[in-house]
Amino acid sequence: MSGSPPPKAAGLSVFFPAYNDSGTIASMVIRAVQAASELTPDYEVIVVNDGSTDATAQLADELARTYPNVRVVHHPKNRGYGGALQTGFRSATKGLIFYTDGDAQYDPAELSALWAKMTPDTDLVNGYKISRSDPLHRVIIGRLYHYTVCALFGLTVRDVDCDFRLMRRSIFERIQLEKKSGVICLEMMKKIQDAGFRIVEVPVHHYHRAFGRSQFFNVRRILKTAVDVMRLWFALVVRRQHRRSPVERIVDPRDAADLNVPQS
Repeated sequence: MSGSPPPKAAGLSVFFPAYNDSGTIASMVIRAVQAASELTPDYEVIVVNDGSTDATAQLADELARTYPNVRVVHHPKNRGYGGALQTGFRSATKGLIFYTDGDAQYDPAELSALWAKMTPDTDLVNGYKISRSDPLHRVIIGRLYHYTVCALFGLTVRDVDCDFRLMRRSIFERIQLEKKSGVICLEMMKKIQDAGFRIVEVPVHHYHRAFGRSQFFNVRRILKTAVDVMRLWFALVVRRQHRRSPVERIVDPRDAADLNVPQS
């Protein structure tokens, strides 16, 4: 891969989708501020509080008052992981966007490894877990999910669900994300790959969840995810809807209110 890492003048948006992450969000934001400021003077850090019922909202607001480059977008009600990601991407104002979860299973300091690989001929730097620090049943389910969806959707990335990504904001001029659930990551990677964007992968560490619990690993959610995956497969693989329809910038009315986006 030719080219050089982004110059220090490149703008960077960092955002965290956060739901009941009061035990970790402060440390994640502080580490993100430190990491981003070492890479570029033009950065912002955004917390998307997805209707948390704990102290996440109050902590995020206090961080925004403390750090001038930090701001918060609040969802009055929980919209799901996909809804939080969509808000994060719409909120970002810089040319490069990095996101990871607010639960501290990834270290924002490793953003520098992704930044070094974001050359002029790269559109997305995708992290992949060196080793998953989860209970054995979650590791097994995660690997089964990965191999199954890669086969169904023809994906070539090493880790579909590693939520540690640096990408160009211009990607979203050509693709539109629609899913509100966790399958948004699958939707995003399929659409990015099919659009011909150039992807580089970088190994990153994955850490044990020290606070809270996963919202995904229960029977009801796994069954719901299976249904969502098959619906997405029918839309993107069988009907190939994303290849036929031009992208329209659709703003959810709730997002327009949250982000002060004028509605047409």
